[in-house]
Amino acid sequence: MRRKGNGVVAQSGGPTAVINNSLCGVIQGWLNNNFEGMLLGAVHGIRGVLEEDFIDLSRQKRETIKGLRFTPGSALGSCRYKLKEEDYRKLLNVFQKNDIRFFFYIGGNDSMDTANRVHQLAMEENYEMTVVGIPKTIDNDLPCTDHCPGYGSAAKFLAATVLETGIDLKGVLNNNRIKLLEVMGRNAGWLAASTALAKRAEEDAPHLIYLPEVPFSKEQFLLDVQKTYNKLGYAYIVVSEGIVDKSGRYIVSSSSRDSFGHRELGGLAGVLKELIENEVGIKVRCNVLGTAQRSAMHFASRTDADEAYMAGEEAVRLAARGESGFMVTFIRDEGLEYNCSTGKVELDRVANVEKKVPVEWINADHNFVNEKFIRYARPLIQGEVVVPTRDGLPDYRELEKLTDTLYAAKS
Repeated sequence: MRRKGNGVVAQSGGPTAVINNSLCGVIQGWLNNNFEGMLLGAVHGIRGVLEEDFIDLSRQKRETIKGLRFTPGSALGSCRYKLKEEDYRKLLNVFQKNDIRFFFYIGGNDSMDTANRVHQLAMEENYEMTVVGIPKTIDNDLPCTDHCPGYGSAAKFLAATVLETGIDLKGVLNNNRIKLLEVMGRNAGWLAASTALAKRAEEDAPHLIYLPEVPFSKEQFLLDVQKTYNKLGYAYIVVSEGIVDKSGRYIVSSSSRDSFGHRELGGLAGVLKELIENEVGIKVRCNVLGTAQRSAMHFASRTDADEAYMAGEEAVRLAARGESGFMVTFIRDEGLEYNCSTGKVELDRVANVEKKVPVEWINADHNFVNEKFIRYARPLIQGEVVVPTRDGLPDYRELEKLTDTLYAAKS
């Protein structure tokens, strides 16, 4: 199979704690598979490709590459940029001009759509190029794969946060005996559901969880809160930011939209806090973790980090075999012990499709998850990543961007 020509890898969308593990897998896989060309990193995702803003990853120090295994955020830089129709032609021109024959795109739903369209255009124009998508999303909503790199670490952090703040809530007698945690999750409730992993006894937090997969009723919500408070003397509530009413409308959303046309979410916790305080008469304390959910490498899942690396390595193996137009997937064995292997799926089956929490994994009252979800999620948070420290804080790594490591396409 063709191994001549340059490759480019880019990171897209919201970072995760382990997205750089996938990047490391691509880089080390490229170096180990004897490709005859440079591996370039696009600075700030697909925009870096359009602007020919590249770093020659083949010349990075080996210890820097290894350090990506414990470094959060997007080492290459990311972006949320929806390509215009004319941009795709420009992309192909950039690939042709720089003899780029391999394109690895690490991202979520919208990124897989971009990768698929690049693959289709290259075939239409008879330009020999291999395109492989590498899954990445804390939302865990990519279809055709058991789970997504990034989710396990975010789930581990959220469950630990609920465990700790739940102990805090239980142990303090004051007027703020209801805690409300707003969790990321536009249309899929995987992250909010993961907080159930913190619950080891009936009285433990969380007590109520609300997901976008089932309609949210303000009236039933208030009854649930009052019932829990009456029983325990306190209540810990987790809500996914994307919960909807019976008509499918977000309970809270902005009129503004992002570059992909998605409504911007946020502010749900404040709305529900006011609702509880006005109708139930009990003060509420809110936690909104924001990007902390996707940044916590200090408590990342070892399983998640290793599988993210596997995804990067497998993407290079697919490319080395000339298999274009695929996204790497994960396949879970059916045995009692957790075991996971990699597979592949056509990009056009993944692009712009969301996988939601199965309704049968949600309890009959629509305010918690059941044991089926717990069995699914528990293995994904196992193990810890050992992060080196300096002066008491994590000692993370950055790719070198010195003048002699930059790839000047026009020179």
